[in-house]
Order: sequence, then structure tokens, then C-alpha cells
Amino acid sequence: MEESPILKEHRINERIRIPEIRVIGAEGNQLGILESREALRMAEEQGLDLVEIAPDAKPPVCKIMDYGKFIYAEEKKLKESRKKQHQTKVKEIRLGPQMGAHDYQVKLNQAKEFLTKRDKVKVSMRFRGREMAHVDLGQKLIDRFIEDIAPLANVEHAPKMEGRTINLVVSPKQV
Repeated sequence: MEESPILKEHRINERIRIPEIRVIGAEGNQLGILESREALRMAEEQGLDLVEIAPDAKPPVCKIMDYGKFIYAEEKKLKESRKKQHQTKVKEIRLGPQMGAHDYQVKLNQAKEFLTKRDKVKVSMRFRGREMAHVDLGQKLIDRFIEDIAPLANVEHAPKMEGRTINLVVSPKQV
């Protein structure tokens, strides 16, 4: 079983070796500054643990609580915060300089779908053979794409010719 990173943060019971600590009771009330042995004895009488919650304070702050329940609650909070995060991915769409109207519309709809899912979209257009003589047609198609996608996206990296390819990156607009 993998040990939680939360478990390594807190010293409990006998691991607290500081002679004097500030103690908070199980109900959240301040018990004052006590010797660690006295606080540990109080925790054991209640069937609970003495947990160091603020080791950098002078004196360190410890709380009498059920450590198992505390760790469970902390891990649950951590899981919830991870759920709310979205890992942004870069999706790629390839256009062709001689592309038909329907094909263009399909690619545009794909890009819109990626943007609504909060992903970035890299648009690339590759020129083959004699198509290099008509780079201006490809540039017009890229400009049209930028215009059509503008309500949903911001241009992150402007269209740039790199060898035989024009690349462009658009990111979703912030809500």
C-alpha cells in the first residue's frame, strides 16, 4: 500500500519530542501551553491522538484528535481538489491547401469541440510538391479559420511558415 504524502507531514504521540507545546482540545478549545508528556497523557485518557498541526509556531501547536479520521478527511479534500483540475492538452488538426468546403467545416467543428473541452488546438497545413507555389491560398484558408474560430478562441501563436508547414496554435477564451 502506498503511503499518503499527508502522513509524512504530522508528528503524532511519542514522536513529538518538544518539551512544551500549545495544546488544543478535541472540541477545539485552547488548553494552553503544557508539557508534551502531560498533553499525551490527556489524549490517551480520551482514547485519541496528540497531533502536531503547526510545527513552526513558537511553541508548536498540537491538537488532541482521532488521527485516522483526520487523515481520511485530508485525503478526501485532496481528491476533491484534484477532481476540479483540468489538464490542458494540445490537440492537432491538419488542414490542406486544396481542401473542400465540407472537409473544412468538419475540421472547424472538431476544433470547436476541442476548445469547448478547454483544450488548445494546433492547426497545421502541409504543402506538398507543387502546392508550395500557392502558399497564399493556404494562408487565406488559415486566416479564414482564425476568423471562424474567433468567438471561441484566442490566437496563442500566430500562423508561421516552418519549412513546408504553416503552424498556428489557438487556446480557449477564458470564461
